[in-house]
Amino acid sequence: MQTVTPDASLVPASSGLAHHPHNPVWHNLTAGDVMTRKVYTVPLDWSVEQLSSFLTDHDISGAPVVDESGLLCGVVSATDIVHHTANGILDTNQRALYSRELGIGLQDSPLSADEMSMFHEDIDQTAMVADIMTPVAFSVDASMPLSKIADAMVRAHIHRVLVTEDKRLIGIISVLDMLSISMEQPLS
Repeated sequence: MQTVTPDASLVPASSGLAHHPHNPVWHNLTAGDVMTRKVYTVPLDWSVEQLSSFLTDHDISGAPVVDESGLLCGVVSATDIVHHTANGILDTNQRALYSRELGIGLQDSPLSADEMSMFHEDIDQTAMVADIMTPVAFSVDASMPLSKIADAMVRAHIHRVLVTEDKRLIGIISVLDMLSISMEQPLS
């Protein structure tokens, strides 16, 4: 697994909301201040079905993946599940969801059981977390300023970063955590 830590090449000196001049809170907070300390992890050998249930049960959209010894192997998310299960589920060219000629959408006309079955296919029950996860984890030190983390997340399209100390997972920061900070500290 590869771990990527934001550096000067990824995080510019000034850009974006994180550096908004009227929002000094982004400069004063660190990863350790805002991270979620209770981190749910998932094992490599879980099925995609187990993962789906786990994410739903814990109301989270992704989690770090660990091996049997607890070593970080990557990250897996609901997006990974969608990418895995979406292959072949719906071909909009062959199965029109909306008829422009009639102006009828799915919500406007009830579908029969046969029609509904067109939108479902069997999910590969043999697929495991190891098969769909991203084997790269973006990690930061607890002392990294929130402004740098926000910039890195935006620039690299990252939904969560792992907070580590001596290569040990101690927390996680998600996009939702960042939005919560924004709501608590609105721009003046």
